[in-house]
Amino acid sequence: MPGEPDPAAGRARWRLDQRRLYLCTPDRPDLERFVAACIGGGVDVVQLREKHLPDRELVRRASLVARVCNDAGVPFVLNDRPDLAVVCGADGVHVGQDDTPPHEARLLVGDDLLVGRSTHAPDELERALGEPVDYVSAGPVVPTPTKPGRPGTGAGYAGWATGRAPCTVWVTGGVAPETVGHLAAAGARHFVVVRWLTEAGDPGAAARALRGAIDAAVSAAAGDGAAAGAG
Repeated sequence: MPGEPDPAAGRARWRLDQRRLYLCTPDRPDLERFVAACIGGGVDVVQLREKHLPDRELVRRASLVARVCNDAGVPFVLNDRPDLAVVCGADGVHVGQDDTPPHEARLLVGDDLLVGRSTHAPDELERALGEPVDYVSAGPVVPTPTKPGRPGTGAGYAGWATGRAPCTVWVTGGVAPETVGHLAAAGARHFVVVRWLTEAGDPGAAARALRGAIDAAVSAAAGDGAAAGAG
């Protein structure tokens, strides 16, 4: 009703539609320095995905990342644990198909935090569009060791999901400077990176190279689309 507060207004401040490069990282000894270097190179969303730490240690490590991200004005998302997201100062939680359902996650984190949802096929995306999520991921485009046993979806699903969903769609799987042109041409505009940065000797330089490739690829794809429309 007019005059009532919008429960999504707090989440909207992050303007996910204007962000391009989403880092998903496990815990690591140099976690704070690594995340800061990646942000300095152009990462503008960060997720900590760590399945093996005890709760107390996970909260401690996640809180470190939350502080780095808060100082940089970048949203921090905790994977899988809506029950701990508020405790560690996260800005959101990301849940997979086998994790806490988005409706339950929203009840746990409240209205102010982001909720993201993994999708790997059209039926999963269609279900996600009826769930209280702020964004979805689509992929992995190619098989990846971070998701053992899961087949690649191909770039077609990522492009279709981007066109179908009213929310931001983050494309996952094999994101690197040499692949983003193909993905952008298929319709992708927002990209999740894992190994290109987590395995980099110089993560800041690697992030700059990837962000530059993404910005160029998205600009080129948008220009091609405008030219086609004009034609």
